[in-house]
Amino acid sequence: MAMMEIVQCVSCEGFGWFEDEDGQTQDCDWCGGIGYTYRDAGGVDRRIPAGDYEAVAAQLEQLEAQRLRAMGYTGEAKRPWEQKIRQGRDKPNSA
Repeated sequence: MAMMEIVQCVSCEGFGWFEDEDGQTQDCDWCGGIGYTYRDAGGVDRRIPAGDYEAVAAQLEQLEAQRLRAMGYTGEAKRPWEQKIRQGRDKPNSA
C-alpha cells in the first residue's frame, strides 16, 4: 500500500463523534470514532484500520495536540477568576 497522509476527518472535524437532537452521541461512521482518516494521492479519505493504530499512534497524538491548540486549549488549568464562565457572576445585574 502506498503511503497515505493522515488528515482530520472532514465529517466530524476531528471530534470522532456526533450528538443528535436528543443529546445522544455516536461515533463518526467515516473515521470510526478516532477523528482522523487516511487520504490517498487522489484525495480520497479512508478509515484508518484498527491494525494500523499502533504504527500511527504518535502521529495521531501530534495531530490531536495541534487540533486542541488551534481551539485554544493549552493544557493548563485556569484559576477560577480567569475562567470566562465565572467572570461577572459576582457582579450585580444591571437591570
